Amino acid sequence: MEPTSTADRSGAITRTTTSGKDAWYPEGKRDGFILRQLVTKDFKLKYRRSVLGIAWSVLNPLMMMIIMAAVFTRMMGRADESIPNFPLYIIIGNTAFNLMSDATSKGLMSIIDASPLLKKVKINRWVFPVQKVLFSVVNYAFSLIAVIAVMIFFRFAPSVYALYVIPGLFFLALFCIGLSLFLSCAAVFFRDVIHLWSVFLTAWTYVTPLFYSIKILPEWMQALEMFNPMYLYVTYLRDALLFQQAPSLELTLGCAAFAFGMLIVGYVVFRRHESKFILYI
Repeated sequence: MEPTSTADRSGAITRTTTSGKDAWYPEGKRDGFILRQLVTKDFKLKYRRSVLGIAWSVLNPLMMMIIMAAVFTRMMGRADESIPNFPLYIIIGNTAFNLMSDATSKGLMSIIDASPLLKKVKINRWVFPVQKVLFSVVNYAFSLIAVIAVMIFFRFAPSVYALYVIPGLFFLALFCIGLSLFLSCAAVFFRDVIHLWSVFLTAWTYVTPLFYSIKILPEWMQALEMFNPMYLYVTYLRDALLFQQAPSLELTLGCAAFAFGMLIVGYVVFRRHESKFILYI
């Protein structure tokens, strides 16, 4: 129903009636409403029938840190005397990498999983991979409680530099959105991507200094880490939380370059091919 206007005899009062669709989804707010609903739904599904519920977002990184610290402290912890606290070094790296891994793995399947809805309702397709990333970011925010708990346990007081976590998380989220857009598009046309990505993530985990110091690597491998986006993001967060210093300008520019570069690539690829999704999902 099209908006209509009526006026009284004097022409002084005008009344506008809107359609039910416009009343429920004001222009410019529909996608935001859908994103909130989908993120809420994912939280309910993830912790459904769980006794501890959202507490697992805190317990998971804590338990992984305890196991990895127990295994690697003697072997890796003394490789770099400049690391002030090896368990904290591990948990900061693991939580950041898990954010990327979780966001992209779910984003990879987002269009395929939403196929029943996409076949029935006209909706912006980019909402689904972006929603998966936002869910992972919110989940990461809860995992920061575990990081704070470790800092308190080791009497490692946070400083004002901890505020750099905000831009660091922003850059990492943009990078994940771009990568999820690209992967979700690729998975629609090439289902092998679904299997290959899990293998790639495993390899990426080991080439990123998460539970070891970069100083144990040969110089040529240390140089290559500058082209590893996850090493840059993990280092950015460790500078803010562990080393309590402002990330360097070079590091900040590197994080921003990967974030906006991946976002542009992912968006362009997604927009160019999204009209064909309905033929393959």
